[in-house]
Amino acid sequence: MEFIKRESIKILVNPGFESHQLLFPDNSASERVTITRVRLEPNARNRRHQHKASEQIWVALSGKGELLLADDRTLPFEAGDVVRFAEGDVHGLWNTTEDVFEYISVTAPPINFRFAYQGERY
Repeated sequence: MEFIKRESIKILVNPGFESHQLLFPDNSASERVTITRVRLEPNARNRRHQHKASEQIWVALSGKGELLLADDRTLPFEAGDVVRFAEGDVHGLWNTTEDVFEYISVTAPPINFRFAYQGERY
């Protein structure tokens, strides 16, 4: 069993958003998943990107925004929605509102997302 105390959860930060690493390679021995809670400030963007060897599931907890997909496509994404991206799918998110947008991300196999952020804090 693993028990992850709140104070051991790292928060990775970029301008306009933060990523709470609930379960990731630095605080868990899991070889199956990474679980992250992401918070985007109003009008912030998690730019388009892809994961070549991992699939990712996003569960929208609060707010509204637009999924940023391949070929400049977008799709509305709001609280209660769930989306799954297969390995290699292009995806990102734009918070199009004046409210904070929060979602849970589950990534399998796990990724240490530290490389994608400018800073970190507890």
